[in-house]
Amino acid sequence: MTRLSWLVLSVGAVAFVVIAWLLIPWHPYPGGPLRLPPADSVFSHAELARATAYSHDARWLGRGALVVSVIVACLLGFTPAGRLMTCRLPGPWPVRAVLAAAVVVLAGRLLTLPLDIALQHEERRYGLSTQPWWAWLRDEGVSAGIAIVAAALAVLALLGCTRRWRRTWPLVAGLVLAGLVVLGSFVYPVLVEPLFNHFTPLPDGPLRSQVMALAKKEGVHVDDVLVADASRRTTTLNAYVDGFGSTRRVVLYDTLVRSTPRREVLSVVAHELGHAKHDDVAVGTGLGAAGALVAVGLLGLIAGRRYAGLTDPAAVPLLLALFVLGSALATPIENVISRQVETRADVDALRTTRDLGAFVAVQRELDVRSLTDPTPPAFSQWWFGSHPTSLQRIAVAHRVLGE
Repeated sequence: MTRLSWLVLSVGAVAFVVIAWLLIPWHPYPGGPLRLPPADSVFSHAELARATAYSHDARWLGRGALVVSVIVACLLGFTPAGRLMTCRLPGPWPVRAVLAAAVVVLAGRLLTLPLDIALQHEERRYGLSTQPWWAWLRDEGVSAGIAIVAAALAVLALLGCTRRWRRTWPLVAGLVLAGLVVLGSFVYPVLVEPLFNHFTPLPDGPLRSQVMALAKKEGVHVDDVLVADASRRTTTLNAYVDGFGSTRRVVLYDTLVRSTPRREVLSVVAHELGHAKHDDVAVGTGLGAAGALVAVGLLGLIAGRRYAGLTDPAAVPLLLALFVLGSALATPIENVISRQVETRADVDALRTTRDLGAFVAVQRELDVRSLTDPTPPAFSQWWFGSHPTSLQRIAVAHRVLGE
C-alpha cells in the first residue's frame, strides 16, 4: 500500500505541475517589474483612510475565524475527543460517518460565529451589507449545510474505498475524490448558487448587444449573460465566470449593471470573458483534482500501518482536521496561481477594449465600493490575496497599453 500511495501522490504532483506549467500564465504582461502609482494619486485621503480602517478590522476578524476553525478541527482530529465523540454516535457506519462530519463542521461554524457576526456588523456599519440579520443568518445556515454535505460526501467516499478495497484504496479513493472535485465544479452554478441568489438573463438592449460583440471579438461562445440580485445582500460591485462545459456562465451583479458607466461595465465583462476564453474554471478544476490525488497519496503514507483505523467512522474527525490544515497551508499556492490568472484576464480585457480610462476607473470604483485596501501588508497579500491589488492592475494597464 505504501508503494501505491507514493504512486498516487507522484501522479497527482506531476499532473499539478504539468497543468500549472503549461496552462497558468506565469508572464502575463511584457517587461520587467511594475512601477506602481502612488495610492494617493488614485484615491483621495478620505477614501484611503476609510478603506484602511475597515480592511484592518475585517482582516483580523477573518484571520481570527480561520485560526479558530483550524484549532477546533485539530482538537477534534488530533486528540481523543473526536474519536470518543464519534464512537457514541448511533447507527451503521455510513450514518455515523455523516453525523461525525456534521458535528465537526458545526463545531467549527458555531465557534467562529461570534467573529462572523462581528464582521457582518462591520459591513453593516460601513454600508457594505444590505441584509437584515435574519437573512444573513439564513445564508449562514445554508452555507453550513452545504459544507456538511460536501464533507459527508468526501468522508463517505473515502471510508467506502478503504473498506471495500483494502489493498488498493489509495488509487481508487484518489480517483473518486478527484472525480468529486470535477463534479462539484460542474454542478456548483446550477445547484448551489441558486440557493443564495436569483439569476435573470441580461435584458435585450444596447448593453447586451455590446457584451455579445465583445464575446465575439474575444472568440468566446456565450449562450447567455446572467444578472444576480446581489443588491439584496451587498452594495459592492462584482462579476464572475463559473462552471465549465454546459454549466459555464458569465454573471454580473445587478449593482454593477445599474450603477456603473457602460464603458466600465464592458471593461469588467471583457475581463470575465478572458477567463472564459482560457477555460480558467476548467483549469482550476484540473488543478483541484490533481490536488485531491496528492492529498490521498499523503494520507496513505501517513496512515501506514494504522490503515485499519481509516475503515472506522471514528477516523472522520482526523480526516477533516487534515483537510482543514492542508487547505490552510495550500492557500498561498492557490492564490499565487489565481493572481497570475486574474492578471491575464486583465491583459485580455485591455487588449480587447483598448480603453485605459474605463479600466482604471472601474478598478478604482471596485476598491472604493468594497473598501479594499490598495496597499495591504505584503505577507497578507501573498498568503490571502486572490487578485492583484488595484495599484498593480493599474500599473499593468499602463504597461500593456503603453500610456
